[in-house]
Amino acid sequence: MENIDDLVARLAQDAGVVKPAPHPYVLSLKLIGAGAIYLLVSLAFSGPRPDLLEKFQSFWFVAEILALVGLFFITSLSAALLGFPDQFQKRKQAVAPIWMFTLFILLLIFAWLFDSHPAPLPVHSFECTFSITLTAVIPALWTFYALRKYASTNYKLAGSVSLLSAFSLGALWLRLHEYTDSIIHVFEWHYLPMLVIGIVGLWLGKKLLKW
Repeated sequence: MENIDDLVARLAQDAGVVKPAPHPYVLSLKLIGAGAIYLLVSLAFSGPRPDLLEKFQSFWFVAEILALVGLFFITSLSAALLGFPDQFQKRKQAVAPIWMFTLFILLLIFAWLFDSHPAPLPVHSFECTFSITLTAVIPALWTFYALRKYASTNYKLAGSVSLLSAFSLGALWLRLHEYTDSIIHVFEWHYLPMLVIGIVGLWLGKKLLKW
């Protein structure tokens, strides 16, 4: 019978080197950095709205943009944390998109209430949702690809947050590109579809992230 010490030594030699998974903060920074580059490239191709500099003097527009940026940041961090079985013991941060999305909706409601001179509705409607969804495809692909390397036990929630992260990036691009100021329009065709996207993400998470 093989000596136990020799057996342990042989097994240790045969074992491959396992590369430790990076910290979820590192992964989230990679997702955010890739998203920032993607946003800049997309704006370079499409061009910003012609009155963008003027719009940055509007409190509600700036608040909306900052809220969208915050939503993208928080969903990216949440997706990275949900890639770990225990959410890296940071469950509050993992579920933070719920609170951020709630604050975002409240911001839009206040913007609508204080909109004393409503802008006219644009002639288009669902085209905005389609453009955002199309723009969100690439960020969604790289986020799902990154999470596939991990071992999420909350794969449905991870899938939902991943799609919301990609969709919020697409919504940010369109808000900086599209020449419209109708709060009703952006609420209905830019942000309300996020609810549907979140539900679709639950299904995709089960299909693509389950291990």
